Amino acid sequence: MAGRFAPSPTGDLHLGNLRTAALAWLSARSQGLGFVVRMEDLDRHQSSRDHELGQLRDLAAIGLDWDGPVVRQSERFDLYEEAISELAGRGLVYECYCTRREIREEIAAASQAPHGPPGSYPGTCRDLSAHQRARRRAEGRPPALRLRSDGREIEFVDRVVGPVRGVVDDVVLRRNDGVPAYNLAVVVDDADQAVTEVVRGDDLVSSTPRQIRLQELLGLPRPRYAHVPLVVDAGGERLAKRAGMAVTLQDLDASGVGVAETIRWISSSIGDETTTLRELATRFDIATIDPDPRPAPPWAAHSV
Repeated sequence: MAGRFAPSPTGDLHLGNLRTAALAWLSARSQGLGFVVRMEDLDRHQSSRDHELGQLRDLAAIGLDWDGPVVRQSERFDLYEEAISELAGRGLVYECYCTRREIREEIAAASQAPHGPPGSYPGTCRDLSAHQRARRRAEGRPPALRLRSDGREIEFVDRVVGPVRGVVDDVVLRRNDGVPAYNLAVVVDDADQAVTEVVRGDDLVSSTPRQIRLQELLGLPRPRYAHVPLVVDAGGERLAKRAGMAVTLQDLDASGVGVAETIRWISSSIGDETTTLRELATRFDIATIDPDPRPAPPWAAHSV
């Protein structure tokens, strides 16, 4: 049994990422669970091993450790393809030839909103005939693969957000460039790595019903979920590395803010200021986290 942190190695971790990683680690360690790190490196253009190494250094710098080797999604395509094949064998997969632009236009033109979260696929390619599919392939359109959902509603109780419900749409399983999609990959990985608790940012809460449905269809266990609030800047916007702000450990160090100060801010942001996360792990409970967005510390606004 384990918790996990699964960043995308596309750049440096910022304060919001580090806080989420710390909360996931604290929750796992406070319960005596293992903790794993997984690199979600499906972005072939921006992911890099240099970014991965930098992120691991930053996690270690704030006092996090993990069990076993770091797993990379780019090395696990065979597992994802097995899952897709299983679903396809039960008639639960279909080819989709739509571009993102076409999907947006279809949603905008629809008389009623499609089932599922905002931006859900309207089902344009769901019932194409063999002739229609062949014509689209002849036009040079590589298909994505989608789940043929039944529009059911999934409910779960999040340990921070509380009760959540959502209708499952025809989620992408494999993109049209042949890369497995996020929702499928995380479901397969969490089960394979024996992840029993998922602590992550609350921007992903709307994706969780999709993932739970995939778990049900693939016969995989459902982890407990805790979606923690994002860190926001002075304008209330999601924290990101922007001009004039020091939000990474490297930038903070350059502006005179050490790692110890970052650790104190992480612990004080959950109402229990301490000098080490290991000390905090002895009394941490994820259920006590305030679900409201967390403002970045004033010193993050220092120019860099």
